[in-house]
Amino acid sequence: MSGDSILFSGPWAGLPVAWTDDDRFDESTYRGDVKRCCLAGIPGVYTGGTTGEFYAMELDEFREVARATIEECHAHNTPAMIGCSATYTLGAVRRARIARELGADAIQIALPYWMEVPDTEIVPFFESVAIAANDLPLSIYETTRSKRTLTLDQHRAIKDAVPSYEMVKANVGTIGATPEGCAALSELVSVFVGEARWAELGRVGAAGSCSAMVYWNPKFILDLWSHVENQNWTEVDAVHVRIVSLHKFLFQQFGYREFTDTAYDRLGGIALGILQTSLRSRGPYPSVTTEDVKTLRAWCQAHFPEMIPIDDPNR
Repeated sequence: MSGDSILFSGPWAGLPVAWTDDDRFDESTYRGDVKRCCLAGIPGVYTGGTTGEFYAMELDEFREVARATIEECHAHNTPAMIGCSATYTLGAVRRARIARELGADAIQIALPYWMEVPDTEIVPFFESVAIAANDLPLSIYETTRSKRTLTLDQHRAIKDAVPSYEMVKANVGTIGATPEGCAALSELVSVFVGEARWAELGRVGAAGSCSAMVYWNPKFILDLWSHVENQNWTEVDAVHVRIVSLHKFLFQQFGYREFTDTAYDRLGGIALGILQTSLRSRGPYPSVTTEDVKTLRAWCQAHFPEMIPIDDPNR
């Protein structure tokens, strides 16, 4: 599939990596998760973001995970995007080259995050990564974890210098996560935001999501995205209330445990959805437990049964 044009639209699955009990890459389990996402009709799959624990992975592991993702996606005619973020330019360049050589359809990259990148180095950084990726479609993972956020003018400068810049994953605290910023950025690139923001930002141009909830319940979230595309805002607003309630429960129930993104996404993907990944997060970050899985599932059965797949015998 590599080389075909891709469309950054809808909820792309941002997958966690399966680890064995001795903390090695569990390739067969991970490939199964990728396959299930493809067969569910999810429009794209990616890993190497926060959920994919790029920050806790050696370069040889990155290569193994990227290869498995790309091969499994292409076997099922689904585009694969690989996150190539690192703490320095050469690290990101190396990962981008590997992703390109393995046949990725797109890459995703955040600004280096250990030290703040100065203004003069922002555009050159993205240019270097784009060159290494041979101008594969590029997504910017914009997050306050990078210690700085981009202005609209900086997004425009990156787009001018890197025509392959096609999508931004806009998180809370960045310009694309505001109505005005999302509308303006949407004139340059596709803007992806969390599902809980679709009700607000879908109205002003948001194009999709780097999603976890899409593998919590593919049909439910894909149907919700269809309502966004068709501007059925009454339906979208009704579901939005339920999603906000779910997020509030997760924070109240588990916030004190200081779970990272990958822990929450594993939890939902196993408790409600189609993942068979490990509950393990790489240390020193906390992992969820089987009891947590039972707790989330029980809450959804009582308060949000639509999130449990309709073909689940225990719904």
